[in-house]
Amino acid sequence: MELTKREKRKLRLEKLRQQSQEAQKEHEQRLEQQNQAIGQHKSSKSKFYVIAAVIGALILAAVGYSVYSLNTSGQYDGFAKCITEKGAVMYGAMDWCKFTQAQKAMFGKSFKYINYHEFNELPGIKKTPTWVINGAWHENVQPFDKLAALTGCKL
Repeated sequence: MELTKREKRKLRLEKLRQQSQEAQKEHEQRLEQQNQAIGQHKSSKSKFYVIAAVIGALILAAVGYSVYSLNTSGQYDGFAKCITEKGAVMYGAMDWCKFTQAQKAMFGKSFKYINYHEFNELPGIKKTPTWVINGAWHENVQPFDKLAALTGCKL
């Protein structure tokens, strides 16, 4: 049983149609895989941007807080300014003396208004901190009420 030319042509066309459909399906599958890969790449890229934005916001917040905290006044600004205006001078050893550091901590941000010098700038200092107020030396950490009484400054 021999096929006619027409039947052979039909079979070839049918076979070509099937091959074309298979090729089209393969092409669509490849496109879908590429789109998925691109989507995953975009997803990881967007995650990177989100993380970078969060880190940037945190850095900005930290810098903003630092600037704010440096520019705000301390609790004892007026008291520290008054003590300095009255001529009181604190001598200490900020680098290694825990008592000098404690006196500084009592003033907090306001310490910047205290007339402070290193102990080696005044010969004869044996203990730190030493306050010199009206020519009298007051050794060790001084409470605010004593400093107020010695200088006439109000807390």
